[in-house]
Amino acid sequence: MPHDKEYVIRLNGLDLGQLIDGLEARADAWRLTAIYLETGEAPNDFVIEECSEAEEARQIAEHYERILGTILQQKAEQDHA
Repeated sequence: MPHDKEYVIRLNGLDLGQLIDGLEARADAWRLTAIYLETGEAPNDFVIEECSEAEEARQIAEHYERILGTILQQKAEQDHA
């Protein structure tokens, strides 16, 4: 499946909020994993994601953040329409 294909997905506000919350949680998990791999310290009850190095974890967190940015931008545009 090509990576450049774009999709239009319709969700109600509640479902969109849940999607955004889930993506934020994933980005946070990867961001905290990067910090753990760099410092050896993590918050209580935190489970690190499986990866080999902090840079990989940071790149995955950034990918989630890009997805979130795209969704939030489109939401804002539709909220003001």
